[in-house]
Amino acid sequence: MGQQVELFTDGGSRGNPGPAAAAFILKDENGRSILARGLFLGQTTNNIAEYTAVKEGLTAAQQQGARSIRLFSDSQLLVRQLNGQYKVKSSNLRSLYGDCMNLLKSFDSWQVNYIPRERNTEADTLVNRAMDQKGDVNAIAQRPNPKGKTLRLGILLSGGGRTMVNIQDQIKAGFLNAQIVLVISSRSDVAGNERARQIGLEPVIIRKKDYPDIADFSCRIAEELDKANVDLVIQAGWLCLWQIPPQYENRVMNIHPALLPAFGGKGMWGHHVHQAVLKAGCKVSGCTVHFCTNEYDAGPIIIQRVCEVKDDDDADSLAARVFEQECIAYPEAIRLFSDGRLKIIDGVVKRNG
Repeated sequence: MGQQVELFTDGGSRGNPGPAAAAFILKDENGRSILARGLFLGQTTNNIAEYTAVKEGLTAAQQQGARSIRLFSDSQLLVRQLNGQYKVKSSNLRSLYGDCMNLLKSFDSWQVNYIPRERNTEADTLVNRAMDQKGDVNAIAQRPNPKGKTLRLGILLSGGGRTMVNIQDQIKAGFLNAQIVLVISSRSDVAGNERARQIGLEPVIIRKKDYPDIADFSCRIAEELDKANVDLVIQAGWLCLWQIPPQYENRVMNIHPALLPAFGGKGMWGHHVHQAVLKAGCKVSGCTVHFCTNEYDAGPIIIQRVCEVKDDDDADSLAARVFEQECIAYPEAIRLFSDGRLKIIDGVVKRNG
């Protein structure tokens, strides 16, 4: 991200207090939306939701290294309070107000501006999605060219399917010009199978133990991918090594819950990775999206995102923080592929444009 950013925030509740959510859209200096989040807050008021959106958005901008910020909100009261025109009278808001002012003052320069609600529809949409789902929504907010080809995705999973659901959420919200056309599961009894059915696809079960060797196992996978005319294969918690056929070279992506090449390889998946990161005393961790080869966690790196490792972390808390970054990184990598912006030179991914 560049030094200057724009931040669009919104918050609301269905009742006052009632079920509430906050949302923010973070854009770079060119107006390109790069991060969007909706946060479900449970039962609270409109004003608390509005201020929470500002606090979370400013924190995200700070974490991205922004030095100058322009904040936009459709709450006239909040804008006037942050600009010092009105006092904050509610005792429930004073702490949040103080946090927001301290965050604003941490930037080299800042502005707080009012915009009409009709110009803040992206943030408003995320607020309502979070309230509808009663859960947080993570998104990459830039929409692809609607005239571009819809990318046909094939999902490979071996577990709960949360990554698949995140990608489907991005598609439904219009943030990805793609369609999941196939789900292959390496296990018959995982939650991801039911989640595939919930998005309208019956998973194809292909278990490694049902085939005499890896070649036959791999051929069966490729057969289904070919039949579904898949453009890009997305490994989403897929735990089986398979032989990628030539027609899918540089068309298979994987996401790993650490910063490769560290903490990768056979046996390094899920909590095993996070436990290894904590044991090593790392101060940062994150995730890596890469093109797959016929080796575990190898292949050209597309995107990496970083998060803090806290002193009181265990594997569960670190996993949750890493997964937040995964929900941002994987859709971004898919969009770059869809837009034709990825090129591999001497085994290294370069971005076009």
